[in-house]
Amino acid sequence: MQAGHPQSLLINRELSWLEFNRRVLQEAQDPTNPLLERAKFLAIFATNLDEFFMIRVAGLREQVMAGVTQPGPEGIPPAQTLALVNERVRSLQAEHLRTWRDEIRPALAQHGICVLDWHELSDEQRAVATKYFHRTVFPTLTPLAVDPAHPFPHISNLSLSLAVVMRGAYGRPCFARVKVPPLLPRLFLLNECAEDENCERCFVWLDQIIAANISTLFPDMEIIGAYAFRVTRDADIEIQEDEASDLRSTVERSIKDRRFGNVVRLEIAHDMPDEACAILTENLRLSNDEVFRLAGPLDLSSLWELHRLPLPELKDPPFSPLIPSDLNDSQNIFARIRQGDVLLHHPYDSFAPVVDFVRTAARDPNVLAIKQTLYRVGQNSPIVEALVEAVMNGKQVAVLVELKARFDEENNIQWTRKLEEAGVHLVYGLPGYKVHAKICLVVRREQDGEICRYVHLSTGNYNVSTARVYTDLGLFTCNEQIGQDATELFNNLTGFFRQKSYRRLLVAPVTLRKRMTELIEREIEQHLRHGNGHLIFKMNQLVDPAMIHLLYRASQMGVKVDLLVRGMCSLRPGVPNLSENIRVVSIVGRFLEHSRVYYFYNNGDEEIYSGSADLMERNLDRRVETIYPILDPSLKRRIKVEVLDLGLCDNVKARIMQPDGSYVFASRGQGEQEVNSQLKLLGIGSR
Repeated sequence: MQAGHPQSLLINRELSWLEFNRRVLQEAQDPTNPLLERAKFLAIFATNLDEFFMIRVAGLREQVMAGVTQPGPEGIPPAQTLALVNERVRSLQAEHLRTWRDEIRPALAQHGICVLDWHELSDEQRAVATKYFHRTVFPTLTPLAVDPAHPFPHISNLSLSLAVVMRGAYGRPCFARVKVPPLLPRLFLLNECAEDENCERCFVWLDQIIAANISTLFPDMEIIGAYAFRVTRDADIEIQEDEASDLRSTVERSIKDRRFGNVVRLEIAHDMPDEACAILTENLRLSNDEVFRLAGPLDLSSLWELHRLPLPELKDPPFSPLIPSDLNDSQNIFARIRQGDVLLHHPYDSFAPVVDFVRTAARDPNVLAIKQTLYRVGQNSPIVEALVEAVMNGKQVAVLVELKARFDEENNIQWTRKLEEAGVHLVYGLPGYKVHAKICLVVRREQDGEICRYVHLSTGNYNVSTARVYTDLGLFTCNEQIGQDATELFNNLTGFFRQKSYRRLLVAPVTLRKRMTELIEREIEQHLRHGNGHLIFKMNQLVDPAMIHLLYRASQMGVKVDLLVRGMCSLRPGVPNLSENIRVVSIVGRFLEHSRVYYFYNNGDEEIYSGSADLMERNLDRRVETIYPILDPSLKRRIKVEVLDLGLCDNVKARIMQPDGSYVFASRGQGEQEVNSQLKLLGIGSR
């Protein structure tokens, strides 16, 4: 790389994302992780890669097919990016399967969990599997022939299928597709162990059971072979909002269209004959570059089924999130917030106070209104139940449910119906923007008759399930200016989005980019005066070119820049005369690092902001985001020590980014104590 060429200053975001998934794979390869957690990381790697193809690769493919040759910000045109992606994916998938075959599978067997291929089964085990096939599997199967009278069938997204090659009458070659039932367990347990903890659990792959009994579906045919394959389709929904009279109906139609998106990847068993592969590629309109032969089981996301086994000794030790002592049941949560701001650090701190905040507001006779944004709320949401209860209790409730939250559209549509039926004032989103802000506003009349606004702001979703596995920060406050900002933000979201300024909140796409730019430039100016400039940013992704170039300038002026970036990072650290003062650290561990924090030393008058936005063009320009200031000095210290300093000191799960975009594990000097930031926080007592 030559620093003098502007196009070489950034790292391609797709290649950076693949490096992130490599770090996920490293967790599966780490022998210090419990065995079923290692299997879980193999499943996460597979699921991540599916989404990468459905969205990012699909977008690249569309650009190539449209003849786009303009390079991206890093200087690589779409066709070249696509070729590099396919090359790296092949290498990663081979390593993924090798890890399963040579490390995880044998280790599982040593602990009595045997995942067997059909040829490894005993006669007795084959009899059990065959009985299961005839009793349960066979009635659900639909053989679909492909010939002049039977058109090539639709292959649904991410479905696992068998390509069956046969000979019919007079030796005529025949081809058929059989879909593996998605509602049956992928791994069939051959023996029950309910009463014997030491019993060996033996599993076999469902598709192999079907393949071994495939002749049942095609009597009087000579079976040549049955070969697994799987397709990935473009799942990036495009919604023509300007033409939509009803956004919910439009999203529903778009979800249905998703299953018919163009195929962007074909995974096949390594031994599938070329003739069978050719039938698939021709009918799916794919090139050979989009075919991935895999020497092992397809779709290892199925390993989640093993993680659900009741074997706690092979999993991470359980933990109980803390409820801060000053948020106990003996004190009304509103009274506590009036005493001062409250910070929660999930999952180390319980999410229960957030649920209690909304539930208490729903039942408190002095609460007049509740307003909230919902992006991903999950199943059986106590937050939604509390909002419904609030309406029943006569509160004014307004909720913005973002229908365009990717892969949560269907779930959110169901919640809108429930909320609408209860009488909630409902907004589906904002035309042209996704509403990604995490904010809840409660308006309450106090005993003296004054109106007080209580606000919860967060880096994460109002989702009880993910709050146990994602690291996030949440703030309770009744700061008057933040309350006024929250009121005006909701008025803009439910009315017309025209507000141009806010008092305390940084709101995208209105003020966030401008203010972040000003804060970084202020740090540069302070450093030029005092020589002590320091920026520490923690986020999920860093890909916005303008922000990256601003951080380069800060580094060139001598400002120390520490970046905790979990996923994609297009910034090149450690380049002489460009970014030699920038360090990029990525932590991948037990919990998904999801909190965002922006720290400015400001010549000792430290400022810290937290919120929902990464430094990405979409977050800064095409989404509604909220970044909020941490005003309480004690909470500033807590975030600086507990989140930023500890993360930068991690030498177990931290990787250090190199100038070429690769990562190496953080080094640990001889005799230096191990620091696993997440485990250390699990051991922190009452805060």
